[in-house]
Amino acid sequence: MMAALIDPDKNDRRSLVRIVQNSQMADIDFFFIGGSLLIKDELDQTIALIKEHSEIPCVLFPGSVMQISSKADAILFLSLISGRNPEFLIGNHVIAAPYIRQTSLEVIPTGYMLIHCGNTTTAHYISATLPIPSDKDDIAAVTAMAGEMLGFKLIYLDAGSGASHPIRPSMIEAVRQSVEIPIIVGGGIRSALQAKQTYDAGADILVIGNALEKNASLIQQLAEVAKNPGVIKG
Repeated sequence: MMAALIDPDKNDRRSLVRIVQNSQMADIDFFFIGGSLLIKDELDQTIALIKEHSEIPCVLFPGSVMQISSKADAILFLSLISGRNPEFLIGNHVIAAPYIRQTSLEVIPTGYMLIHCGNTTTAHYISATLPIPSDKDDIAAVTAMAGEMLGFKLIYLDAGSGASHPIRPSMIEAVRQSVEIPIIVGGGIRSALQAKQTYDAGADILVIGNALEKNASLIQQLAEVAKNPGVIKG
């Protein structure tokens, strides 16, 4: 499966409509909406615009308790299990829970793991946590294993916005062998070949973000890989 990550701060109306239309034509599965740091108060407007031009489900990918909207269809209830900051393990969740309960959002408990892939990203800085080194496959595997045992329904491996390279296939393979729940992988994916390597390694859902903002037509190439991993274009 495939998701397009939309940061409400990074797209004007025209570019967002273009991305949504391209995503609709590519028949992607989800829009993930959110970011590590939102400066503009445009979350609701962004979701409304997406729904105006598409029937693809909108899933909140919140960077903080401020990023909750009843206009979305679901929310990834993220616990940052790769770090040791209690606010992102459980603290913010306690604050957010009563607000989410008042909505009709589908809540998806997700074990979120930041992976260091070349650059210090906004997510690393805002979360005040150390990401898992890109070559520590064993640490990633047992962290994901613990997350599954704790009851999370998804594991999200994220290199972060602006990562210089994707998560290594060997790490994805190690996590795939350690858990049975679906694995989401995002960050640093900029080509069909990288997408194929990610799927082949065991990812169930691929997330494309920054590269999509720079090249909206890229979504079509990557969607073709998702539908047929044996085909590479670009």
